[in-house]
Amino acid sequence: MTGGGDSAPGAPPRKIIHIDMDAFYASVEQRDNPDLRGKPVAVGGSSLRGVVAAASYEARVFGVRSAMPSVTAKRLCPDLIFVRHRFEVYRAVSAQIRDIFADYTPLIEPLSLDEAYLDVTDHLWPGQTATRVAGEIRARIREATGLTASAGVSYNKFLAKLASDQNKPDGLCVITPAKGPDFVLSLPVGKFHGIGPATAGKMQAMGIRTGADLRAQELDFLQRRFGKSGQYYWNISRGIDHRQVRPDRVRKSVGAENTYFADLMALGEINEALAVLAEKVWHYVERHELRGRTVTLKVKFADFQQITRARTLPRALASRDEMLGIARDLAATVLPDPRGARLLGITLSGFENDDAGDPAQLDLFDARTGARDDP
Repeated sequence: MTGGGDSAPGAPPRKIIHIDMDAFYASVEQRDNPDLRGKPVAVGGSSLRGVVAAASYEARVFGVRSAMPSVTAKRLCPDLIFVRHRFEVYRAVSAQIRDIFADYTPLIEPLSLDEAYLDVTDHLWPGQTATRVAGEIRARIREATGLTASAGVSYNKFLAKLASDQNKPDGLCVITPAKGPDFVLSLPVGKFHGIGPATAGKMQAMGIRTGADLRAQELDFLQRRFGKSGQYYWNISRGIDHRQVRPDRVRKSVGAENTYFADLMALGEINEALAVLAEKVWHYVERHELRGRTVTLKVKFADFQQITRARTLPRALASRDEMLGIARDLAATVLPDPRGARLLGITLSGFENDDAGDPAQLDLFDARTGARDDP
């Protein structure tokens, strides 16, 4: 990639790759069970209280999506095959993929088991390009795991993530610095990473439906309406994103949350949804050898009222099951509720030696199933 960008004045543009595995959990199940190949598959519980954790592309044709109640998914696709999740297998495959990334750069920022940012700016051989590296990584992932990955290449994280969504599945998209500012103009704001469903709805009510609409707004207006996020929205509408790929951030908290297609009403389906979130959080803290004492449950109801409940132990939590048990206990104090739960989140904090470092919360959710309302 050549041309300008949003790096420091006079500095060459960054070369950022975003790798996103295609229907990761479902694809692993299809790989390991030939009878599932080419068929609509949902990972998750099939009971009336179940929630879809992942859907194959064959299932997505019928409108089946992650975070959808299983009963709704079955109604949309009567032939849908439900498979119980196997997180230990997904973690093992994710570790294989991470090892491939490490052959190209030490600057790897994982978002979840199935996606990550890579900064290869200072790690290219003479004549090597970020686009070629992305292609090699995708080929090696296929060879090592039998799975496909999509990649986006650009000069910042925001555009690289947008690019990886363009040619899914098994695709590659490059957004050059020359094309970046205009690439976002025709896209719906709901497609932008960092703009969740609630914020997208708020923007649409203001007549802000596309990147072009967003760019037309004054910075002062966006800051008045959206607070600290206003600057971020102003930037991304121009293809600007100064965030670095940071693999070594010390975090005050690690959390996962999801916005659901249909409000969760029964405690059983809520507990199942919490299990998926707990697995994501614990995977990260275990890999980074973090130990926390405080579990926080976040609930957003259908009327958008949001509450949190927390419990702090005198010692660090010992296991995922202990963290999940606390989250479920906290949920039982406020749920079920007649309004239904639109969003659930689990955060672990109170880490040992957490008196310094970046307080930002890890972004572990799948942006295609639910999005945080801040960048």
